[in-house]
Amino acid sequence: MDLVKRVAEILSKASYGIAFTGAGISTESNIPDFRGSQGLWKKFDPRMASRSYFEEDPKGFWSFYAMRYNAIAGAAPNDGHLALAELERRGYIDSVITQNIDTLHTKAGSKSVIELHGNIIWSHCDICSAERRTIECIEEFERSGNPPTCRSCGGLMRPSVVLFEEPVRLMETAIDMAYKSDCCLVVGSSLTVYPAAMVPEVVKRQGGDLIIINMDPTPLDYRADVVIRDKASVILKKLLEFLI
Repeated sequence: MDLVKRVAEILSKASYGIAFTGAGISTESNIPDFRGSQGLWKKFDPRMASRSYFEEDPKGFWSFYAMRYNAIAGAAPNDGHLALAELERRGYIDSVITQNIDTLHTKAGSKSVIELHGNIIWSHCDICSAERRTIECIEEFERSGNPPTCRSCGGLMRPSVVLFEEPVRLMETAIDMAYKSDCCLVVGSSLTVYPAAMVPEVVKRQGGDLIIINMDPTPLDYRADVVIRDKASVILKKLLEFLI
C-alpha cells in the first residue's frame, strides 16, 4: 500500500491528531536546520545559543541572533507549512506543536500552534520581562555596537526563545496534548532534542499512532507506524489529495 495513503487512513480515524514539527520543515523556506549536512551547528558552536553564553558574552550572543533573525525574518511558509494549516482547517489535525522559532506555521494559517521554543520575532528584558520587537533590538545593537537594553529598567534584552540550559515552559501544555492525542504526525524533526521529543514518545506510549516524515533516520523510527523519507512539502501536498 502507498505509504501516503496509509497516513491518510490513520489521520482519518484519529479523534485528536497533533503535528510535531522541527527544523526540517523549514529548510525548504531557506532556513537552515541544525544537524543536517549544511546545518547551523556545522558552522557555529551550539553554545552560542545557551544561557551561559548570553551571560558571558552578550555582544557575541546578539551577533549570533542578529544573523539568525536575518535568516528567518524574510522567509515565507512553504507547501509543507501550508498543507499542515489545511489539514487543521479540514479537521484532521487539532494542533501543531513546533520546535521552530520562525513563526511560519502561524504565517501559513495554522490556528492552534504551540511554539515550544518560543519565537524570534519578539524579545524581552532578562530582568523585568518588558517586551520589544527583536528587529528594534537588532537595530539598536547595530547602531550602538552594544547589546540592546530595556527601556524600562535598563536590563539586557534577549530574544524570546528557549536557550540551551533553560526550561521549556510550554512543555506541560504539550505533554497534556500528547496524552489526549491518538495520532502524532512528526514532520522534519530529528527527535533528538529533549524534552521536546517526549511529545511523540508519549503519544506512542499511550497507544496512539506515530507517523514520521523526515529526510534522515530518527531514534523513534523503529516504533513508528509509518516512516517516510522525503521532503515534507512533497508528502504533505500528496496527503491532501487523499483527505478531501
